[in-house]
Amino acid sequence: MEGSWLERKVTKYRFMVMMLTHVDDSQDFHRAKADFDRTKAGVKGVLDSGILKIPNIFIHPPENLVKSPSSGAGNQELQVPVIDLNGFEGRKEVIISEIREVSEQWGIFQLVNHGIPVAVLDEMIESVRGFHEQPNEVKMKWYSREHGQQVRFFSNGSLYESKAVNWRDSFSCHYADGALDPNAIPLVSRRAIRNYMERIINLKNTLAELLSEALGLDTNYLESMDCMKTVTLLGHYYPSCPEPDLTLGATKHSDPSFLTILLQDSIGGLQVLQGSQWVDVKPVKGALIVNIGDLMQLVSNDKFKSAEHRVLAAPIGPRISAACFFYPSTANNCKPYKPIKELISEEGGPIYRETNHKEYMSCYRSKGLDGTSCLSYFKL
Repeated sequence: MEGSWLERKVTKYRFMVMMLTHVDDSQDFHRAKADFDRTKAGVKGVLDSGILKIPNIFIHPPENLVKSPSSGAGNQELQVPVIDLNGFEGRKEVIISEIREVSEQWGIFQLVNHGIPVAVLDEMIESVRGFHEQPNEVKMKWYSREHGQQVRFFSNGSLYESKAVNWRDSFSCHYADGALDPNAIPLVSRRAIRNYMERIINLKNTLAELLSEALGLDTNYLESMDCMKTVTLLGHYYPSCPEPDLTLGATKHSDPSFLTILLQDSIGGLQVLQGSQWVDVKPVKGALIVNIGDLMQLVSNDKFKSAEHRVLAAPIGPRISAACFFYPSTANNCKPYKPIKELISEEGGPIYRETNHKEYMSCYRSKGLDGTSCLSYFKL
């Protein structure tokens, strides 16, 4: 037999990447995306094939790539606020006031002295790297586009819905009502994920209390709504890109969650939209990034704002992050959520109609990461 199995596989894959690269406007981009999907190798597989130019399906329209007019990449004068939990008991009222202000004006903040050891954070980053840098024949066993699968590897959650493909691979672990059998998690990441998630869920409970009080509600108000019982962990891997000015790691979007807690490495690239300016979320050692999700904006009747953000592609990498998205209890997937009555002014009334998590996610997935928020579909 001529050539080894691995050599034949690599040759076949390089041919497929070549075909993706030569797709033009007259051809079927959907078919090209399907070809990419069938490789089960993700963006890292495209890069590993030895490309010098990115395939056409990754090239974004110019409007997606617009940079901040003042700085070329991100506004250097504006800084994402940092909230320090050091001395929590003695400074609780100050911290609540800071969270209220930043949730109203930014929808995102960096959190330091949150109680999770740096060693745990570092181990988590390395576990995401470890998963994505396994041999593809090992990694592809986890490949799936089925949202209901508890643990899976995929590239671009909205691959077929979005106009252009993002320069990013991901694996997800879904904790329905906070539970996931540890043995279902890939061995290469199992220990780090277990240690990290135990602490993240505790931190989420603290943040739920602080956000409740920042809204002027009882401490346990958000907890009693069962709106953050389920969590999905996404381990993102953004390979280095040979043509970073033509693509994005993640298109502009807001999160369909109530709350998101993100850990990023030291490379950077995450930006948040503040007014008309893209602002860099600069890496801070030991920090976690907290951002308000769409459903929190909905129930707070626009008092708290969901943060619109994106990730730039870069010639260096890989950039690695771990994002935890907090959703309602699975038992309450169809539970209606609407603006909290205590937050509705007599003059203005409710801004949004009632919806549930299942309906909201259906809307979010159907349109893909197209740069617009689903919240507009639910306005009264």
